[in-house]
Amino acid sequence: MICTSLQHKSFDEIESLLESGKVEMAEIRLDRCSLSIEEIQELFSFSDVPLIATCRIDEMMKSISRREAEALSEQRLVAAVEAGAKYADLEIEAPAPMGKRIRRACSEFGTILIRSSHDFRSTPPAATLRSIYDRCRAFGGEIAKIVVSATSWSDCERVLDLYQYAGEAASTLVAFAMGEAGRKSRLDCLSLGSPFTYASLSASEATAPGQWTTAAMISAVESYSGAFPLKRFEGKDLIMPASKSFAQRAVIAAALAEGTSRLEGYSPCGDNESAIAVAKALGAEVELADGGTLLIKGIGATPGCLSLSEINTGESGFLTRLMIPVLSAVNGGPVRINGEKTLLKRPLAGAHDIMASFGVRLIPSADTPDRGIVPESRKSDCFVPLTLNGPIIPGKAEIDGKEGSQLISGLLTALPLMDEKSTIYVENPRSIPYMFITLDVLKKFGVMVGSEMEGDEDFVENQNWSLCSGVTFKIKGGQRFKAADFRIEGDWSGAAAFLVAGAIFGSVEVEGLDTTSLQADISIMDILLEAGASMSQTESHDGNPATGPIHVRKAPLSPFDADLNNCPDLFPVVSVLAAFCPGDSHLLGVNRLRHKETDRAAAIVEMLSEMGVPVAVEDDMMAIKGMSLTQRIMTGNLLIGGKYTSWKDHRMVMALKVASLGADGPIEIDDTECVSKSFPRFIEMFDNAF
Repeated sequence: MICTSLQHKSFDEIESLLESGKVEMAEIRLDRCSLSIEEIQELFSFSDVPLIATCRIDEMMKSISRREAEALSEQRLVAAVEAGAKYADLEIEAPAPMGKRIRRACSEFGTILIRSSHDFRSTPPAATLRSIYDRCRAFGGEIAKIVVSATSWSDCERVLDLYQYAGEAASTLVAFAMGEAGRKSRLDCLSLGSPFTYASLSASEATAPGQWTTAAMISAVESYSGAFPLKRFEGKDLIMPASKSFAQRAVIAAALAEGTSRLEGYSPCGDNESAIAVAKALGAEVELADGGTLLIKGIGATPGCLSLSEINTGESGFLTRLMIPVLSAVNGGPVRINGEKTLLKRPLAGAHDIMASFGVRLIPSADTPDRGIVPESRKSDCFVPLTLNGPIIPGKAEIDGKEGSQLISGLLTALPLMDEKSTIYVENPRSIPYMFITLDVLKKFGVMVGSEMEGDEDFVENQNWSLCSGVTFKIKGGQRFKAADFRIEGDWSGAAAFLVAGAIFGSVEVEGLDTTSLQADISIMDILLEAGASMSQTESHDGNPATGPIHVRKAPLSPFDADLNNCPDLFPVVSVLAAFCPGDSHLLGVNRLRHKETDRAAAIVEMLSEMGVPVAVEDDMMAIKGMSLTQRIMTGNLLIGGKYTSWKDHRMVMALKVASLGADGPIEIDDTECVSKSFPRFIEMFDNAF
C-alpha cells in the first residue's frame, strides 16, 4: 500500500483529504501539524483510512527543549493511540520509559507499534543495519521502519537486503533509502514484502528527499499489473438479504404457531422458498406482502396433529434436519422426506443414532437415487429420500455434536411440543451459535428452552464458543407456539464476501446487519480485524449503534489463525482472504467441510492450487501461504485466471468472485446459478460494486 505523509496542514485540511478518497493510507506528522489534543483525538477516531501517528522528538526540539519535546511527543502519540490510530511510530532513540508507556498504550488500544530508525547522513554497514532491525523488533516494534540516506545503488542494496534477513517476517519491515539515489528503493521495497511505502501529495510537500508523489507511485505499481487491469472494489449502500438461518427457523416456527405471524425483512432465496413450501405443506397459509413482509397463519401444532405422507425440503440440508424431528412430533404416522439436487448426495451424518435416542427410525427409501461412489466410512449414513417412523419420544439423551447442530436444532423445536420434559446433553458441540439462534427464534414464538454451557477455565474466563466442551438443554414439555411479530435480521454469511472484497481491493459499506447477532458468521468481523482490515460502524437511521452501516476498507494485511468449526460457511471466502495476507494463515475446521453442498475442503484446495496459492491440509487444519495484493502485482504473482468450477456450491461462487478481483485474467465460473440457494442477487450486486 501507499502511505501519504501529511505535514503542515490544519485539522480541516486533513479531514477533507481523508474524506476525499484521494489517499488509501496516511501518516499524520503530529510534529509538523498544528493540532490540539482535542483535534488529534477527533481526527484519529473518525476516519476509516488507516492512519499512522508520527511525532518526531528531534523535529520538535527545533523550538523547545528535549525534555519538553519528549513530553509533548508522548502526549500527542498517546492521544492518537487512545482515539484509535492504526499505527503509532516511535523512534528507537526515544527514552526507554517513554517507549514502555507508548508500548503499553498500543497494547491496550490495539494499535500497531512501529519502531523506527532514520539515518539522514549515510547508509550504515550491513551488520549495523541488521542490529538496528533487531533492536526495533526487540523494543516492541511490530513493524520495524529503517530509513537511510543513499549516495549510490549499492547503499540501497544494503538496506533492501534487510528483507532477506527478516525472512518470513519481511511483511513487518519497512526499509528503503532517501535521496535521489534511493528513489527506486521506495518502490522496490513493496516487491520485497514491505506492507507499505511513503509518498507525498505533491513534490513540494515531500517529507524527505527522493520521495515520490502518491499519484506517481500508484501509477508505477499499476504498471506492473499487465494487460488485465485490476479494478478497485467500491461497494456502497449494499443492503444484505435476510439471514436464511433466521428466516427458515422463523417460517417453520410460524407455521407451527397458533395465530398469524408477521415476519418483516424477508427476502427470497432457494432455501427460504423451500421453507415456505414446507410451511404450506404443513397446512399454514403464507402471504408475501409489500416490503418483504411475510404473513403466516399457523396450524397451532400439537403432537400427531397431521397425517402427511410425504414432504419435500428442496436442496436445504438444514431444513431437512430441522424437519426430521418436527415431523416425528406433529405427524401421526410414517412420513417420507424427499429433496433435490445436491441434497440427495449429502449424508445425514449421525442422524440414525441421534433420532434412535428418541425412538424414531429412519428408513432408507427403495428408490434411492444413484449417488456414485460413497466412501466406506459413509455407507452407514442415511440419505434423502427416507421415511420417518415415529413418534418422537421425550426423554434424556447424550448426543455427539461433532457432525453439527442442525438436527439438534430440530430436536429443540420439536420436543417442547411433547407432553413430557426432555434433556439433551451435547458433547463435542459444533456450530454452537446456530443452536442459540434456534433458541432465540423459539423464544420469540413463546417457547422456552433452558441451556447451560460448560468448559475448562479458559472457557469460563473468555466465554469463547470454540472452548465450550458441552451444552445441556432442558426442555419443558407441553408447550405451544404462539404467533410472533418481528424483523428477520440481515445475513452475515452473504455479507462476508463483500466485506473481504473491501478489505483486500478497496472499500465497502453494507447495511442490514446487526453486530449483536447470534449468527456464527459474524465471526468475519473478528477475522478481518485480526488480519488488519480497517473496520467501523456508524449509527443507524433510528439511532441504533448495532444496526448501522458497516464500513470496511483496504489496509495492510497480516496472516491470521481462525477456528471456523462454528462457522464453516465462511471457509471459502476466508481462504481467499488468507491468499492476500503475507505469510502463513491457518484455518481450523476442515472436517466440517466434507459434507456441505460439496466436499468444500477439496473444492477450496483445488481452487487455490489452480490459482497458484500454496495450500496444504493436515488433519483439521488448512494452511495457506499468502502474499499482499501489492506484492502480487509487482512480482507477477496475481492469482491465475481461467475456467473454474463452482462445484455447484453457492459459497464457492462467492469466493471465486472475490478471487477474480486479484487475478491476472478473467475468472470464468461454470455454474453461478447455484448462488440463488442463499443470495439470488449476489452476482448482480457484486458486479455493480465498482
